[in-house]
Amino acid sequence: MVRIIPMASSIRPSLSSFRFSGGVSTSRFGLSLSPLRLPPRLHFSHLTSTVPQSHFFGLKASKLLKTAGTRVVMRPVGNVVHASTATAQETALEWVKKDKRRMLHVVYRVGDLDRTIKFYTECLGMKLLRKRDIPEERYTNAFLGYGPEDSHFVIELTYNYGVDKYDIGTAFGHFGIAVEDVAKAVELIKAKGGKVTREPGPVKGGSTVIAFIEDPDGYKFELIERGPTPEPLCQVMLRVGDLDRSITFYEKAFGMELLRTRDNPEYKYTIAMMGYGPEDKNAVLELTYNYGVTEYDKGNGYAQIAIGTDDVYKTAEGIKLFGGKIMREPGPLPGINTKITACLDPDGWKTVFVDNIDFLKELE
Repeated sequence: MVRIIPMASSIRPSLSSFRFSGGVSTSRFGLSLSPLRLPPRLHFSHLTSTVPQSHFFGLKASKLLKTAGTRVVMRPVGNVVHASTATAQETALEWVKKDKRRMLHVVYRVGDLDRTIKFYTECLGMKLLRKRDIPEERYTNAFLGYGPEDSHFVIELTYNYGVDKYDIGTAFGHFGIAVEDVAKAVELIKAKGGKVTREPGPVKGGSTVIAFIEDPDGYKFELIERGPTPEPLCQVMLRVGDLDRSITFYEKAFGMELLRTRDNPEYKYTIAMMGYGPEDKNAVLELTYNYGVTEYDKGNGYAQIAIGTDDVYKTAEGIKLFGGKIMREPGPLPGINTKITACLDPDGWKTVFVDNIDFLKELE
């Protein structure tokens, strides 16, 4: 296995990164830095022997130095830190664009695994792809979807022994499923005893035909009338408190593309579609902002989305640089050795990044 060195180690500024001319410093990256005026008798050879470089280039490098009887006041050099951060972010953005990322699965908890599997296979046309029971941890997983996990976005259901009910909260919105005939799909769901909460019809403010249903645990699914698609499980909708902030975060930290936005002032909400490819061919994240609402109750039912990456270590560094919170430092999972890292976005939504190669090995 090749040892991957965290990206941050390659971007820390050092004295060799800068050249000084006439008391004004410029970095190799072409950025102007704060002037630093020193008495003629004091050179950088004196500074480096007295103060560690990390202190000199730190955010609060304003210490008093006494060298050869001369008192020197070190002025804060915050611009150096800013330059280093900007360079690190630029490097991270370049890497994120090259990273092979894909939405792998969405994870949430259910109270009766067999009942949910039956509903998804009979009413929604999904296939049970695999199950795994972890008795020592007292839970069971079931993976369902419309195609193999190595090429499709799928659902990972979690059943915790003895827990039959969860609070879905108000923050989670719904899952989206693309079907060729919404009315026909609704008829089948009704015949199987499913709950329809919105009859087929055009979406508010648009022409796309949709319907809404609920699964046995109360999770909502939006049925979207669409032509044949390789990715029928096509959306996960989450509510956020600041849409612009979320768009910026998912673009930069996650490398997603803003596919489109739609504002509906009549109903006081705005949505943004984010993803790694066109909506008709890939699963996407639908972020919804309701006018004036900045916080929601997340409940304890919905868990997270998993995204594939070529390097969980670089991914974690990028997330930190763009304001995300790392909940689990990058590294292998005990027992299966799949490398992951977990983070929270600005609204507290959790995402797990999984090493692409390890994920394929796990499927084998």
